[in-house]
Amino acid sequence: MILLNGQPLSLEEIELVAAGKQSVGVHLDARERMKASRAVVEKILSSGKVVYGINTGFGRLSDITLPPEKLREAQLNLIRSHACGVGDPLSVPETRALMLLRANVLATGFSGARPEILDALVAMIEAGKHPAIPEKGSVGASGDLAPLAHLALALVEDSANPIQLEAKEGLVLINGTQAMGAVGALALSRAERLLEAATLIGACTLEALLGTPAAFDPRIHHARPHAGQVRVAAQLQQYLKGSQIRDSHRDGDPRVQDAYALRCMPQVHGSVWDTLRFARNALEIESGSATDNPLVFAETGDVISGGNFHGAPLAHAFDYAAIALTDLMSMSERRTERLVNPDMSEGLPAFLARDAGSASGMMIPHVVVAALLNEAKVLSHPSSVDNVPTSAGKEDHVSMGMTGALKLRQIVKNLSLVLAIEAISACEGLEHRRPLQSSVAVEGFYSFVRQTVSPLNQDRSLSEEIQELGRRLSEMELAFK
Repeated sequence: MILLNGQPLSLEEIELVAAGKQSVGVHLDARERMKASRAVVEKILSSGKVVYGINTGFGRLSDITLPPEKLREAQLNLIRSHACGVGDPLSVPETRALMLLRANVLATGFSGARPEILDALVAMIEAGKHPAIPEKGSVGASGDLAPLAHLALALVEDSANPIQLEAKEGLVLINGTQAMGAVGALALSRAERLLEAATLIGACTLEALLGTPAAFDPRIHHARPHAGQVRVAAQLQQYLKGSQIRDSHRDGDPRVQDAYALRCMPQVHGSVWDTLRFARNALEIESGSATDNPLVFAETGDVISGGNFHGAPLAHAFDYAAIALTDLMSMSERRTERLVNPDMSEGLPAFLARDAGSASGMMIPHVVVAALLNEAKVLSHPSSVDNVPTSAGKEDHVSMGMTGALKLRQIVKNLSLVLAIEAISACEGLEHRRPLQSSVAVEGFYSFVRQTVSPLNQDRSLSEEIQELGRRLSEMELAFK
């Protein structure tokens, strides 16, 4: 069980709870902090002091002071008015991740909410209650207002145990970055696995194209010691160790060096790894951060308005990851092109077809790659550089982080399919190098692919097999290290 205490949560923990494989509880320390911060709110209410979010209107209406008898109504109206998201609902795992992240924000103890609100959220997670939360409608500043309002609405309208919101608690539930964080965290987890798969798939392609691992010599990479580059070069050396295919053209090969899509895998895949580590760090910091407004500091009794709800740290990370993953996809497309193009494939048949001419082989799967890559290139334009002021100019700069998270999710999906097509093509290439065997790692991955995609002895529709292999690559924990 994960006991929520406002601590940073790892991507692995988020993913486990999202998948329903890990239970959640509330740490006693979090409960005590929440009681202390709530006492500050109650003291303000009893004193008659005017404090934003506690006894005022919201956003541009913050200069309106509310009488005590209107406070509950204002919190409920806030939730109802803001629950206006549109589009498809978040998936169940994304919804669970959102609920987890929002609960952990409350557990930091800076919100001024009663522990009962946190308990209700955790109870929903544990009971498997997953409200429908539309994925579109957030600009990622003042929080993911619309998505979080749909979650809050489920709490106050729960037919079994509805929550009566007190002063500030409606605002507490909707200020934050947890919708973009949930979508982005799960997309990033898949992206990390796909990057690991991409390097192994690249090794398979190098073998099918009779490439050389000389460019992965550690001396090259320690001379330019970016962490990801060094790591990927070492992986490729390990993956290619002991290959009969490599030995078959070690001597007398007239080629001096391979094309960039093969030779520069450490530099490109490694840079993507560094980028994803940056994004992971941003997400994990955010998971244990107080992102609502205003914040309540129980030690001093201060309630301070700020901007921790602004999604820029995540929005920038998502855009960075999207650009890097699209570049990874571009590298994969170039390798697939070399496999299917007889002018580049070192003797492989055109489009890897057994009977080129009467059969088209992998001709159109490469076209699919081109389409998926084109979409990713469009989606990799950074959403965080855009700005549409909202709330009558009070919220005059927004992050568009939810847009970035949704784009990242689609790019990761496209990447899984592009890599699946490269993997299928590389395995077809290996068929044409038989009876020579590749390395243990490459042959192990060949067997993994063949569990889903049998050899292309004659043309058939590969649509379902590509999609199933893409799914398996997204979920695969590599054992070939």
